[in-house]
Amino acid sequence: MKRRAVEADPLAPLVRRLLAALGEDPAREGLKLTPVRVAESLRFLTRGYGMDLAEILNDAVFEEECDEMVVVKDIEIYSLCEHHLLPFTGKAHVAYVPDRRIVGLSKIPRIVEMFSRRLQVQERLTLQIAKAVDEAIHPKGVGVVIEAGHLCMMMRGVEKQNSRAVTSCMLGRFKSDPRTRAEFLGLVGARA
Repeated sequence: MKRRAVEADPLAPLVRRLLAALGEDPAREGLKLTPVRVAESLRFLTRGYGMDLAEILNDAVFEEECDEMVVVKDIEIYSLCEHHLLPFTGKAHVAYVPDRRIVGLSKIPRIVEMFSRRLQVQERLTLQIAKAVDEAIHPKGVGVVIEAGHLCMMMRGVEKQNSRAVTSCMLGRFKSDPRTRAEFLGLVGARA
């Protein structure tokens, strides 16, 4: 984003007011450009709102006779907790069992990115990723596991630095077939 466009961003004056409300002087040397930087940063961190599943897929769905599990694991996640606007980071593991259709492997991390780059709660993020994969290719099943550390639990509140939240969403065969679920959890290093 060009600097001139960012300076006109309606978030910048809000950040300036926030700094003043915190007791800071937004005109002091170190903070003069902070409102512009924060506005630019927030736009980047929440760019998922401007993403669309159809654009992400970009015709990368293919007919294929494959019927074995496809897993993309250890996909980095960077998101903002919608309750405190503090970051949470971790990894997503996404799997599906095709039903005569597959999706380009790079599209899975792009789907994760689309939903993680919004104000989120981990539980909803997990569900949104699973539903998007299901909508994209209508597989026999989808499994998503996310493990993340939340700064809202580390820096404030309970202040537990080593805590990790783990969420899962199982659709189709991953929900109905314990063997499919166990295979997926084993491949991503989670316990069944």
